[in-house]
Parts: sequence; C-alpha cells; structure tokens
Amino acid sequence: MMSSLSQVTSCLSGYDPDALSVAQAQHIIGQCVAPVTAVEKLALRSALDRVLAADLISPINVPPHDNSAMDGYALRGADLQGAQPVTLKVVATVLAGGGFHGALGAGECVRIMTGAPMPAACDTVVPQELTQDASETAVTIPPGVVKPGDNRRRQGEDLQAGKPALRAGKILRPADLGLIASLGIAEVPVRRRLRVAFFSTGDELRSIGEPLEPGCIYDSNRYTLYGMLARLGCDVIDMGVVRDEPAAMEAAFRSACENADAVITSGGVSVGDADYTKQMMATLGEVAFWKIAIRPGRPMAFGRIASNGRSAYLFGLPGNPVAVMVAFYFFARDALLRMMGADAAPLPPLQALSQAAIRKKPGRTEYQRGVLSRDAHGRPAVRITGSQGSGILRSMSEANCMVVLHHAQGAVNAGDLVDVVPFEGLI
Repeated sequence: MMSSLSQVTSCLSGYDPDALSVAQAQHIIGQCVAPVTAVEKLALRSALDRVLAADLISPINVPPHDNSAMDGYALRGADLQGAQPVTLKVVATVLAGGGFHGALGAGECVRIMTGAPMPAACDTVVPQELTQDASETAVTIPPGVVKPGDNRRRQGEDLQAGKPALRAGKILRPADLGLIASLGIAEVPVRRRLRVAFFSTGDELRSIGEPLEPGCIYDSNRYTLYGMLARLGCDVIDMGVVRDEPAAMEAAFRSACENADAVITSGGVSVGDADYTKQMMATLGEVAFWKIAIRPGRPMAFGRIASNGRSAYLFGLPGNPVAVMVAFYFFARDALLRMMGADAAPLPPLQALSQAAIRKKPGRTEYQRGVLSRDAHGRPAVRITGSQGSGILRSMSEANCMVVLHHAQGAVNAGDLVDVVPFEGLI
C-alpha cells in the first residue's frame, strides 16, 4: 500500500528538507510511489518492452523430450570401453522432428542430428568430428572423447511444465519474446503504459520555431525529457512551456494530474523562482521542496498533487539542462519503473580508473560527465568531459557515462578507481 509523504518522512531519522542526502531522497521516493494496477493482454510481438503483469507459467516441458545437443552418434554410455576404441553398428539416422522407435541393442548406435529426440536406450552423443572411420553402417569411437551422459539435453532442462517461465515485473526483451514463443503462448498480460505529463516553466523559454528575443533561450529540457521518457516506455504528454503566471500554472498542473500518472516539471523549484510556482505545487497536494546534497541538481520537489478526483506523483526537477538529466536518472527513473510495475533494480555502477585528478569535498554526491574507454593495458578508464557546469548540455552529449562521486568521498587522484554508470542501459 502506498505511504504518504508525511508518513515516510516522519519515520526517517534526521530528516531535513534543506540538507537531504541522495540516499535519503531516493528512499523517500521509493517508499511513496506505487505501481499502476490496470492490465491488458497483448499479442506477443506487441509486448516488447512492456512489463509482465503476472507470472507466466510454462504449459509444456522445454525441451519436450530428451534430445541431442550435437550432430553425431547416439549410443549407450555403457558401450564405451575405457582405453580401447569401440566400433558400433549404425542402425538408423534420426533427424530433428523425427525419431527412432526401434529397439537398440548392445554395440549399436544411431546417426543423430542436433535437436533430434534421443532413442530410448541411448544416454550419450559423440560429436561426429570426434569419431573415426564413419560409414553408413559403422563408426569407431576413440577412447576418452566423451563420458557417459555427454551432449544429451534432458526433457524440461530449460523449462518444466507448471513452473514459472518468467516472473511478474519482468520487462520483456527480445530473448523473452523468443522464450514465450517456445512455450506456444500467443498473448501475455502486461501492465498498461505509464502516462507521464511534462512541461517547462519560465518566461524566458521559447519553443523551437519561435523567434528568439533578447534575453530568451530555446527550451531544451522538454526534448531531453521526451527522449528519456520514451526510452523508458512511457506514454508521454508534452504540455510545452508554461508561463510564470498563477492562472497558467494552475491550469497546467490541473490538466497534467487529471490526465497522467506522473507529472514532471523543469524549473520553478530553485531559490528565487516565483513563489506562486511552489505555492501552486503545494496547494494542489502534498509536496516537499528539497535541497539535496548533490551536484548538479540541488533543488528538487517531490510529492503528489490532485485535481477533480484525479491525482499524480509530481517530480519538480531543476531548470538547468544537465541537472534535469541527473535528477531524472537518479531520482525519477527508478520511481517511474516502480510505477510501471517493473522489477528493476537500480543500475549497478562499474569501476574504472580515473585518468586525472578530480577535486571534491566530502558531504555531497557529485555526478560528473565522463568518457569511458580502455587504457593501454585494456583496463576500464574514464576521463571527465571538461567543464562540469550544470548548464553545459554539450558535455552530456559528449559523455557516455556518469562518474559517481559518493557523499562521503573526497578528492580523487589520477589512477584511483571510481564508480561509473554507463549511459547505455539508461538512455
């Protein structure tokens, strides 16, 4: 059951919205959000990247019978005689999709293809490349090339009838579609897509195609947010740029939470931002405004807002372009996956050697843009992409990973190991 923001924060020791650690913020968000409950059944090909809504029980054994893992000769393991070559009589050829239903006697074998059912008396397959003097009627097996039981795939070795083939919460990837098809299942139950509305705030922002007046900038955040949400598999509702004006802001928030499961905004949560932006967020629900010990992305809002009987989770992200991406990846992304019903753990960091010293003081978590490669010895190594200002979006475009410098961590020396999170898998 979903916990309210106040319930979660009241149980958190040392909770201070003006000095929150990354771990505390992630914990609070994770405790508050809950998965959507609606389920739909989709044809298998349409289920790619969707979240499985229930355990998928295998109706059959896979493979359905003991079969050969190799092209070769199926035989009795007992006919292999230690240090001596063995010549066996070839009595039949078994192809995939066929079978041998005769009685196989001692000293006899069958020519068999990969995937073909194993004859009842056989428990071992000798690959054809390991045999000698093979003909249509006989084959010689050198000593020691196989052991009894080798190269036989047992019935149900991959999946057993009546057992779960895939668990609820699995994001269905190409291999999963193949696995489901191997069970003969044509439709699967999946959670409905998560609906996410997003907009930018700020009178200085202009959309692409509008003239750029003095003091104005083009809005980039909506495009990065669109890309991140689309990659996550959400249904996205782009509400454009909302003016810093109370009526426009209220209309946007109400429309967003009436039509979506989550609302993401960029801008309007920093010190000095228009008070009515924060007031509108708080007026429509329970929202906390945090100053997180993080760089970039210190200001953030999180909570739940409601309008006309509908409600949605709110993620108020900073306005600077890089801070938006960092806050999305390390706070909103895992929450949205949980709302999708996905059983997806946070992406584990890798370790790489820092190619240069990095200045940092303990007491906050820093996410720096990096380029992950290999050094002259083939070891993972990372370098920072120059200036790390939170408005320099080019540095994010050039990077292929984030270097994670943890809360208690100090300065990094060249050659030290640092944690990195590759963008592949995130974006």
